[in-house]
Amino acid sequence: MSETASASIVDRIRGRLEGPNTIGNSTPFWVGLGVVFAALAVFPLLTDPYTARQSSRYFALAFLGLSLCFVWGYSGILSFGQVAFFGVAAYTFGAIGINFSSATGIGAATIGAVAVGTLFAAVLGYFMFYGGVRDVYVTILTLVVALVLHTFMAQTAGSEWAIGDAQLGGFNGMTGIPDLTLGVGASGFVFDGIELYYALLFGLFVTYLGLRVLVNSSFGMTMVAIREDEERTATFGYDVPFIKLVVFTIGGALAAVGGVFYASWGNYVDPTVFGIAFAALPVIWVSVGGRESLLGALAATVAIERMQTGLSGGVGDFLGPEWALVIVGGLLLVVIMFMPAGVVPTLDSIIKEQLAQRRGQSSSPTATEEASD
Repeated sequence: MSETASASIVDRIRGRLEGPNTIGNSTPFWVGLGVVFAALAVFPLLTDPYTARQSSRYFALAFLGLSLCFVWGYSGILSFGQVAFFGVAAYTFGAIGINFSSATGIGAATIGAVAVGTLFAAVLGYFMFYGGVRDVYVTILTLVVALVLHTFMAQTAGSEWAIGDAQLGGFNGMTGIPDLTLGVGASGFVFDGIELYYALLFGLFVTYLGLRVLVNSSFGMTMVAIREDEERTATFGYDVPFIKLVVFTIGGALAAVGGVFYASWGNYVDPTVFGIAFAALPVIWVSVGGRESLLGALAATVAIERMQTGLSGGVGDFLGPEWALVIVGGLLLVVIMFMPAGVVPTLDSIIKEQLAQRRGQSSSPTATEEASD
């Protein structure tokens, strides 16, 4: 293949991945992203198994952060219900996987869990958007749905609360959830430890690239138009409730994928995944990273969760684990006050301004040239 043909293919790929709705539309960005991906791929080989396993948890939660960034940042739908789809998928994966523990059964559990989480999002979105629920009322309704699930699941401690062999467990949670497995019949490839890490890393990378393509497509432009001015977009003939339903459903599917990975990672899930504290975390991640930046949501989720893990063990003699949420909340306040667009968009703006100033200085005539003119 000639160099011209290769360059043409690269240009076409970049043309799909780049656009006005994403940060990072330059060669240095893609080189930097490749370096980060390579470093993350090598990371488990250079650290201990516990740290690598904890990193898998951060990646699972990153799907939850991406789901809210996609729904809120690009369509203006602030939803606290992403944790509901996350938790429903986690419980569904556990229930099916415990009852059908073969490789085929666990594969069906994965597909079924994502399908149930996605369907739940579609049904809820249908009644909200076609029922005329808008703005802050969407936020309130999705939060109520998550809290209702939390209340219900918390009282399922009795032995009568079971799906086949899978005990819901109430506050104690559902235990014995199997590892993610790919195969047929009784044999299959089990994703545990470093294998789960690489599955999550690859899945997260592919999802990020896919979302870049989507938000820079014509559909993505319509999403942003709805975010900016819903009424004006409707006057141009767009079916706004349908578009919002599609966006909400895709966001639910992303959260459901994260829920499956999360349940498989810990082999356990409990009602706290529906609680208000957990529901607030995606909002914090996306607000800090930048709600209009997929990359910001990814980076902030991993960074904040890594920081919380470190703080939960206590720092020195004066900061105990109870300070973790206080510090994260303080970080959110600082970002909102001084960087309302989020860390990544703010840094991107600063870098672009600096580059523009340097170009302006390099293109301006020197003092000698001005004198000769």
